[in-house]
Amino acid sequence: MTKELPHAPTFLIGTVPARAPVLLAPMSGVTDWPIRRQAFAWGAGLVVSEMVACETLAQGREDVIRRMKADERCGPHVIQLAGRETRWMSEGARLAVDAGADVIDINMGCPARQVTRGLSGSALMRDLDHALELIEATVSASSVPVTLKMRLGWDHDSINAPELARRAENAGVQMITVHGRTRQQFYTGRADWRAVAAVKSAVSVPLVVNGDIATPEHARNALAASGADAVMVGRASQGRPWLPGAIARALQTDTGLVEPSLMEGAASLEEALEDSVTLYGEELGVRCMRKHFASFVDWAVSDPHEAKSWRGTLCRAKDAHSVKDSLHRFVARHARDAA
Repeated sequence: MTKELPHAPTFLIGTVPARAPVLLAPMSGVTDWPIRRQAFAWGAGLVVSEMVACETLAQGREDVIRRMKADERCGPHVIQLAGRETRWMSEGARLAVDAGADVIDINMGCPARQVTRGLSGSALMRDLDHALELIEATVSASSVPVTLKMRLGWDHDSINAPELARRAENAGVQMITVHGRTRQQFYTGRADWRAVAAVKSAVSVPLVVNGDIATPEHARNALAASGADAVMVGRASQGRPWLPGAIARALQTDTGLVEPSLMEGAASLEEALEDSVTLYGEELGVRCMRKHFASFVDWAVSDPHEAKSWRGTLCRAKDAHSVKDSLHRFVARHARDAA
């Protein structure tokens, strides 16, 4: 499979180009630098960092600073910030710009209890006046475009994404992403792409629809139902960093999904493993990649018993050499089966 990339941007975030209408979602513990590098290499329109908590960033915590790592191989550097106080959002924006951010994304969509319990993430959709203060503080402190990611609302009795989006655009936000669920749904049920259309009617900046997008058909249906300018791929890309790019190529060529061969996919994850060891050190770097190898096995192997065995083999390995050896044996075994 070739990594052919589009030649012209699909849309602009301020002056920053998104080269394809399929973006990689920010996911804590998943979309770190090694995975973002692979996703962009395979053709994702943009890739977004893991969520960075502004207060702990300002305190100089090494693990939080590490979340912002990127290089030119990740494309435009998009850093997602989260916080509940204006002073920390302002300081986080300044530090992100100093770290090389080309775009700052504000997280008002994370449903995790440890985030909403601290009145961050999607909890901010319960108080739009306070949410707007945080947006204004971030925009004022930033010299780069600011975007916003949200859900439909806190629950089905408070669907307020259109109002928050409209107010955010008036405050200077230059792209909106909406996950088609409420916070109370977490990831249950189905994402309501049609409900996102009300946000499209409320704003003139680019709109991205998110939630349950794993195939070109999903992407086409989500775009048609929402009227959005692009889609964002999240959980389906775990273990398959090429997926956003593959969906983008399918949309642009009006074809079906073409994914890499088993060998190509394994090589991509092996590169990510090497980057992970560089970023975290060997022990942590290997552990951080386990979820991706497990998902890769589930993608490649249809038999659940065999998949369980290979997941165990790959995820019990404690050093990079052992992981690579197991990965090579896995590819050799299944390449023979396919022959």
